[in-house]
Amino acid sequence: MSLLALLRSDFAAIRGRDPAARGRLETALTYPGLHAIAAHRVAHRFWGADWRGTARLLSYLARMATGVDIHPGARIGAGFFIDHGSGVVIGETAEVGRDVTLYHGVTLGGVSWSPGKRHPTLGDGVMVGAGAKILGPITIEAGARVGANSVVVEPVPAGATVVGIPARIVQTERPPSSDPLRVDLNHHLMPDPVGRTLARLADRIAFLEARLAARDAALARHETHCAARMAVKQDGIEMPRETSAARHEFHS
Repeated sequence: MSLLALLRSDFAAIRGRDPAARGRLETALTYPGLHAIAAHRVAHRFWGADWRGTARLLSYLARMATGVDIHPGARIGAGFFIDHGSGVVIGETAEVGRDVTLYHGVTLGGVSWSPGKRHPTLGDGVMVGAGAKILGPITIEAGARVGANSVVVEPVPAGATVVGIPARIVQTERPPSSDPLRVDLNHHLMPDPVGRTLARLADRIAFLEARLAARDAALARHETHCAARMAVKQDGIEMPRETSAARHEFHS
């Protein structure tokens, strides 16, 4: 794609995915994520033309102005959107597909000082939540979602949702977006593994409490029966032996 076509796609991505983007002029002037990706598009052309110093200088100036650090060597597809553009870091060998959305504080970083591919690859339509870190030369397949503040160090299959530190797959299927033309931002539908664990723990506690209450009741009946036998023996009257059913109720 031409540089102008890429910039248009980035502008359209903001207009399509952010309800706060009300006016064209307002969007063009007040979105640091747009300014950062526009500067990167130009810097990347300089990088590819082997004007490395100029590319790095432009990237540095864009970082000072926007708070977004994108290495000019990173390859980023059309329709890229950084929401709230602040604190995002994208490394030199990172590759980002089409229609990808990043929130503030996201890092596409490396885990090695060795040359070569050392940063992540994001497929088309990936969404990365605020503060997430994706580290190493791993691939996040198309349509995957990364939960906020997750640390991803293993590949993520297409369409999966990962959360946690380190990130784990918690959902491989999800309800379709109510608007197929927009990125699925229904964060409230993301699964809560901690909540599910606490719910199972609460169910187990309730079961054990019910079992303990039943045993206490059986023990109370047994003690009452024993007391009655002792009282009758003191009067010299023999009581029938405790039935096997009563003994079983107490010991169970």
